[in-house]
Amino acid sequence: MPFINVSTSVKVDDKKKLLKEISILISSLTNKSKRFVMAKLDENFEMYFDDSSPCCFIEIKSIGSLNPSEMAKPISNFLHEKLDIPLDKIYISFEDVPPSMWAWNGRTFG
Repeated sequence: MPFINVSTSVKVDDKKKLLKEISILISSLTNKSKRFVMAKLDENFEMYFDDSSPCCFIEIKSIGSLNPSEMAKPISNFLHEKLDIPLDKIYISFEDVPPSMWAWNGRTFG
């Protein structure tokens, strides 16, 4: 049930590859099956973060399994490597969602 939403000013050539790779990364960082990771990419957006250089905003939501202090660096490094976004132009928001507020397959998890 982890969800990652990547919004970036960078144009991504191989969107499917990036989504697959970031799903694998989130799966490994949360110890949740890749089958349940949903990833979304909004690319080539007009964004401003102190200037108009490449930047990125990432939202990660999950029922538990989030450890922001351990996850921020590998996620930032991944996007820096794949999209050439400077580390100081990446924001990440983590949200631990209560099981009663997350549904799949027609029912909530709690």
